[in-house]
This record gives sequence, C-alpha cells and structure tokens, in this order.
Amino acid sequence: MAYKIYTKKGDKGFTSLFGGKKLLKSDIRIEAYGNVDELNSCLGIVISLCENKNVEEDLKHIQSTLFKIGTILATNPDKPELMSEFDENETAFLEKSIDEMESQLEPLRNFILPSGSVLIAHTHVARTVCRRSERKITELNSEEPQHIKVLTYINRLSDYLFVLARKFAKDNNIDENIVR
Repeated sequence: MAYKIYTKKGDKGFTSLFGGKKLLKSDIRIEAYGNVDELNSCLGIVISLCENKNVEEDLKHIQSTLFKIGTILATNPDKPELMSEFDENETAFLEKSIDEMESQLEPLRNFILPSGSVLIAHTHVARTVCRRSERKITELNSEEPQHIKVLTYINRLSDYLFVLARKFAKDNNIDENIVR
C-alpha cells in the first residue's frame, strides 16, 4: 500500500506533538513552530534568488537549524527526554557571519526601507517572519521557560537577515533606500 500524505486526524482542528500530546492547531506552540516553518520557506525563496554560493550554503545550514528548532518546538514538553538540546554553536555561527558581513559594509546611519531588488525584499520578508517567530517563541517561553537558547538564536537570525539584505545591496551595486 502506498503512503498517503493525508491522515484525516487533523480534520477537527487538532494535531499531535512528537511524544503524543494532542493540541488545538491554534495553540501557541503550534503557531511557534508554524512560524519557524514559514521562515524556512522564506529562506528557500532567498536561496533560489541568491547567486553567491557561499551565502547559499550558509542559508541551507540555517534552514537545517530551523528544522531542528521546529522539531524542538513540536516535542511534547511533558516528555523532556524526547527533546533534543539546541546547539549554542549555531548562534555563534550567526554572530561570526554578521561580523564578517558588517566589516565589508558602511556603518549604518539611517533607517533602511526593505526594497532595492526582489532578492533584498525577500530577505527582509524573511527577517520580518523571523521577528514574528521570535515573538511567538517568546510568548511560549513565558509559559514554558525551556526555549531560551532557541529564542537567542532566532533573535540573532533576524539580525543576520538584516545585515544579509545590506550585503546583497552592496554586492549587487544597489543603493540602499533610506527613510527620508
């Protein structure tokens, strides 16, 4: 028998976490990992538009990290033995990348409008979805304070995406659109 993508188990608005806990699909936890999934898809668009192979590889690495974060958020909190530990080296990876990119950019003196090219605009969309993910994970963390390492990573990722958008502008000789 062939595998079917649909199970019909969620037809009444419920879903199950890894480890068996059943929740409404509108639950804060489901929204948190749903936002991370959306962010991952946004990065897929950025990758498809990116022509820098090194940046593309970094973004694919970030996508894998986001998938792991989604798994952590989708794990039943009542079964901590099932939850993987988040690797703090991932945050250090982002910080190193930010520092390297910023060393090649002019200091920021103005607010920047999220525009300039399709690639830059999509990078900013990813940044804003990242910020929404951060807000939802913050809300979840206030109820279940076990996601601080994930929260730190997501916060740093939004900084990375902002700087990456600036790098794309510089690399493609596109003037940044500043608030006037």
